[in-house]
Amino acid sequence: MAYARVLLKLSGEALMGDQSYGIDPAIVQSIAEDVAKVVAKGTQLAIVVGGGNIFRGLKGSAAGMDRATADYVGMLATVMNAITLQDGLERAGVPTRVQTAIEMQEVAEPYIRRRAIRHLEKGRVVVFGGGCGNPFFTTDTTASLRAAEINADVVFKATKVDGVYDRDPKRFPDATRYDSLTFQQVLSGELAVMDSTAIALCKDNNIPIVVFDLFEPGNIGKAVAGEAIGSRISNAT
Repeated sequence: MAYARVLLKLSGEALMGDQSYGIDPAIVQSIAEDVAKVVAKGTQLAIVVGGGNIFRGLKGSAAGMDRATADYVGMLATVMNAITLQDGLERAGVPTRVQTAIEMQEVAEPYIRRRAIRHLEKGRVVVFGGGCGNPFFTTDTTASLRAAEINADVVFKATKVDGVYDRDPKRFPDATRYDSLTFQQVLSGELAVMDSTAIALCKDNNIPIVVFDLFEPGNIGKAVAGEAIGSRISNAT
């Protein structure tokens, strides 16, 4: 494996599959099976999951909710997704722990950095729920933050597209996909990969980001093996 410890960022929308809301159990199980194969080969893997399939703070704020309140509701949605992922992973034979930035001891551990690292060293998957515990920050930023905290080698952003494009490939069929690009190119070009805070965190801590298609079976394993899939963002192309 090319990477010893990785942080996998999953969007909440990815868990919906073809549904318009909620969680598709088949998608969760497919992700769990891919993760199980990676962990079985010795890679330490942590996951940050979003909550957009249940509630998105920005949409709530746009509809008139207080922004901080809307973000807290979104954080709770990520915990629902985290617990669901834990169930799928453990049914796939992967010991898993959920840690949340907002304490809810009946269903998950509180986020403790050293404990999270210890879990990883013991071969357990750690799913981080509750965002970073503060409003006004996205789960993309949480992924970059947790990656830096646990000394991850890379951030994998598994999404619905097969990489980073110069413009929206759904709207523009002639959009060009980048095989590799720098953090500075992402920031200066305002490319819709992750929010600028998340990109800056990875840039400052020299943590590369690989963006790839989650729904291609085996892609997580290919990414961990260092195969050239999707788009790679780093300080040097």
